[in-house]
Amino acid sequence: MNQQSQDAADHDRLLWAARAAAKNAYARYSKFHVGAAVLTENGEIVAGCNVENASYGLTMCAERAAIFSAVAQFGPDVRIRSILVVNGDDAPCSPCGACRQVIYEFGPEATVIFKASAGWTRQAITDLLPYGFRLT
Repeated sequence: MNQQSQDAADHDRLLWAARAAAKNAYARYSKFHVGAAVLTENGEIVAGCNVENASYGLTMCAERAAIFSAVAQFGPDVRIRSILVVNGDDAPCSPCGACRQVIYEFGPEATVIFKASAGWTRQAITDLLPYGFRLT
């Protein structure tokens, strides 16, 4: 399978997983259901959804939920190749700043796929977060 075909297949698998996760979102306050799916360097797909809380600061975004689930399943050395984000409204939706930093932590070369105003876009995390924080 050539790279373009592989990318399309990965996109379809990520999209399916992210949409399924968005249906499980706990979004009783915003009503904005978000799902995310990460593709690890080992080819595994892990999904997550947003989980809101009455104390808004305790809310968890779908992107971080997916990444943290990947860490829980595969350990702290998991590396992310790409992440795809969707929402129930099919509205443009890029990751927030906190999620961008977490994506960068586990995938400094990751591709982020999301709906922009002109349709689907693929961005390198370093384009979305040009000066990501690194302790080492």
